[in-house]
Amino acid sequence: MTILDEEILSLFSENKDDMDSGMLEDIILQAGSYIFEVARRNYGGKYYWFDQLNQPILVTGQPDFEISILAFEKVKQRIKNGTEDNIPFFFAGYSERVKKGKKGDRAMIT
Repeated sequence: MTILDEEILSLFSENKDDMDSGMLEDIILQAGSYIFEVARRNYGGKYYWFDQLNQPILVTGQPDFEISILAFEKVKQRIKNGTEDNIPFFFAGYSERVKKGKKGDRAMIT
């Protein structure tokens, strides 16, 4: 995610009360899908369905280790909570964890 993306999410966060649920879900879907694809293209992985939150999850590192991210949930929290749920920080944490992954590691980055 770039600074521009973070600025756009800030605008959505500031105006979240003025959006209907359909628009909010569309923003979450689009931004989350972008994060997933950037992650997958850089680190590989496979998509699964995460029943607990009724959304996809990307699992990277199989079969040696499993580092997972829930991008839709993070975007939802970013819009709800503002900059405290910074997407570049989230992605950097995921990236570092994947790079340091070793056999048997399991973690979910949220």
